[in-house]
Amino acid sequence: MAKPATPLMQQYREIKDRHPGAVLFFRMGDFYETFYDDAELVARALGITLTSRNNGGASEVPLAGVPVRAGAEYVKRLVQLGHRVAICEQVEDPKTAKGVVRREVVETVTPGATFTDDLLDGARNNFLCAINVDARSSDPRFGIAALDVSTGELRLATTSDPAAFDALLARFTPREIVVATDVALGESAPALVTRRAEWEFDPELARTDLERHFNVRSLEGLGVRADDALALGAAGALLRYVRELQPSGVPHLRAPVVERAGHTMPLDEMTRRNLELVESMRSETTSGGAEGTLIAVLDRTMTPMGARLLRQWLLAPLTDVHAIDARLAAVDAISNDAIARGALRRALDGVRDVERLAAKVAAGRITPRELRALGDSINRLPDVERAARSVKSETAGDALASTMERWDACANIAEDICAQLVERPPLAMGEDATIVAGIDAELDELRALRDGGKDGIARIQQEERERTGIPSLKVGYNRVFGYYIEVTNTHGHKIPDDYQRRQTLAGAERYVTSALKEYEERVLTAAERIEACERALFDALRGRVAGEVARLQCAARAVAELDVLASLAEVAVTERYVRPTVTTTFDLQIRAGRHPVVERMMPREKFIPNDVTLTEDARVIILTGPNMAGKSTVLRQIGLIVLMAQMGSFVPADAAEIGVVDRLFTRVGASDNLVRGQSTFMVEMSETSAILHSATSRSLVLLDEIGRGTSTYDGVSIAWAVTEHLHDSTGCKTVFATHYHELTQLPETLTGARNFNVRVREVGDQVLFLHALDPGGADRSYGIEVGRLAGLPDAVVKRARTLLRQLEGGHHLTDSRPVDSGLAGSTGTSAAAGGNGAAPAGDRRERRASDQQLAGRHADQFTLFAAPAPPDPVIERLRELDPNTMTPLAALEMLARLVTEAQQRT
Repeated sequence: MAKPATPLMQQYREIKDRHPGAVLFFRMGDFYETFYDDAELVARALGITLTSRNNGGASEVPLAGVPVRAGAEYVKRLVQLGHRVAICEQVEDPKTAKGVVRREVVETVTPGATFTDDLLDGARNNFLCAINVDARSSDPRFGIAALDVSTGELRLATTSDPAAFDALLARFTPREIVVATDVALGESAPALVTRRAEWEFDPELARTDLERHFNVRSLEGLGVRADDALALGAAGALLRYVRELQPSGVPHLRAPVVERAGHTMPLDEMTRRNLELVESMRSETTSGGAEGTLIAVLDRTMTPMGARLLRQWLLAPLTDVHAIDARLAAVDAISNDAIARGALRRALDGVRDVERLAAKVAAGRITPRELRALGDSINRLPDVERAARSVKSETAGDALASTMERWDACANIAEDICAQLVERPPLAMGEDATIVAGIDAELDELRALRDGGKDGIARIQQEERERTGIPSLKVGYNRVFGYYIEVTNTHGHKIPDDYQRRQTLAGAERYVTSALKEYEERVLTAAERIEACERALFDALRGRVAGEVARLQCAARAVAELDVLASLAEVAVTERYVRPTVTTTFDLQIRAGRHPVVERMMPREKFIPNDVTLTEDARVIILTGPNMAGKSTVLRQIGLIVLMAQMGSFVPADAAEIGVVDRLFTRVGASDNLVRGQSTFMVEMSETSAILHSATSRSLVLLDEIGRGTSTYDGVSIAWAVTEHLHDSTGCKTVFATHYHELTQLPETLTGARNFNVRVREVGDQVLFLHALDPGGADRSYGIEVGRLAGLPDAVVKRARTLLRQLEGGHHLTDSRPVDSGLAGSTGTSAAAGGNGAAPAGDRRERRASDQQLAGRHADQFTLFAAPAPPDPVIERLRELDPNTMTPLAALEMLARLVTEAQQRT
């Protein structure tokens, strides 16, 4: 019969049973220990040694531990790997504990709920999202609640549009998602998934919970309506989950921001990726990087709050003209006032992350050094205010005025913090002094006692000499007896009655008194009592500051807005951007537009700007031109300029008039999705389908090479039909870059379509890419020349040119297949039908006839596929000529012969 587990392991199991989904870091002295499956996981994930612990009798339990002093680093590594970690601390002094020391889980760290700086990116929110789905009807509705535990920001949104739902989730980019147990998230979830009971998503429970938290009788005053029930239910489940993770709760939770459809432009993941707004597709890392992105160009912010707000503005451009103009006016005023702009940015420099520091204060997670940093940051706010108010108000607009109306310098909070904390506090209590002298008399006395030991001994010694009349009396200390009074035998008859003998020496006696022992006790415990006193004073200060968390959050938001506006103004000045004119009309006109990222990666004078105009009468541009000419760059720069204008930024152009768009769609580049079993063409068609189903007449659609992943006839047909649909049915602004030159015939039947091409110049056998747009369509793609520039062997380039001439002449390539002399016995065809070589002549003729029938069927539908006329001998002679190898005289002679032949034929 197995012996029962030890009391310690019984305690471990009880705590582990309450946190089954987390790795339990069980505090034992100076180590966090893990047991059983947790130990094996930790040893494998962290690369530490797996040992064992006796669990009573012969039972051995797997064990892996990490030092407490390095615990934060190990927790970080586990969380980054997608694990939850429950921190179980000793909440009882082992010296006074009876039996097993009492332990409790003080925090569960997950990717979506953490205050740890090492797990947070200062430039982006760390959202934990809950999703509530109502699938009772054929068209399910979605409710989303997004909470950043590190800042207290809570956002709610409800939608019945799956595309809008995907766009919201992509914008929040949650590290963790909370859903009901019966909700399916598809084949691959974008983050760690936590499943909760379905009843936790009940809207009425959530309503009661939030009303109690915000101390209001109704949530309507916070902007929450009856039709927000799904999002409200998600918020309730989210808060219940977070309170389990954080026993201190979320006292810093801010009033929810309800996002309404139509106020901002949804950006789906495809558009965010193609425009490289916040992550570069060229990054070698899995998650992408900021280099080569729009946010890397625009982010000149001085504070973490500003960097996060800039990212929010970038991923949620506005659709209200008045709100956009308010931001643009503020950027305009700051950009035109160099002195005020410089003063504002200098004042902002040095302001720490007030928003997250305030959250730490409220949650009881702040260190002395961080609290002092909060006070020092608040002390800089008066300089920020003076600089902001110095901007010329007559041109500043409503955005800047609104920010300053809400301004709160929180001066009393800063005064309280800086008056009590030393200038450079320690990271943790007890290491060095935290509270300044003069705040607490008891603390000052304890410090004097600890630091003035020699003075105290001298004082006692002098007092005892005067009381006993023994001039040679000494007060000393050793580790065995502590403090003592030593009297030589000569003065033994003068010893007072309250002296207690402790040690006899050869010529003296050592004594103690109750007063001396009391002094000894005070000195020896002074350090411990100083730490306790400082902790009490610090906790009281933290509590007072926590009571002002709402004011601190308001101040942080105002600082963030000023920081973003000043950043956009700085970029506008340094990069020569202009203020766009934003209207409610359909038109889009960009004069000398530039790509904001590309021009930063090359000398400024090297970038070729381009004009683009889209109106209701000319709303579709068919953009043709060779590879490497810059068609994709033009597409992206149009999208980026529109997006920048609607987020409230100046734009890289000489002038721009932007008719506000409700959606921006881009389909640029090619990629597959092997996880979902989708080919490149399937991904292309899925993305195109999403655009056609979601775009409206107020949208901007930017397409690149639709239909190229299949046969030529299939591809051209799809591209043609897509363009017709966008022109006729959707009626939106569209720019379609393509190599299908057949599409240049579309303006003949589509009244709102126009042809443009990217200009090139041919010099001999060289092709110069001029990167400038011209009216009209291109008739060549110059793919072979691009291949030559890429380093294709000359033989391949030459053969490709020959094949191209044959294809353009309507010939079949197999008819002129050259004999491969490198293969013995080769005749250019396979010896047997069904082999790996060319098909037999009969099969070739049959396939050729089939191809001609197919071409005839297409010709009945589109004139662009008309079958070629019989080849003219003179034209065939011209096709065989290579002008690059002919002298001028030979060319003239050949031209004369061909003219003669043509005249004879007519």
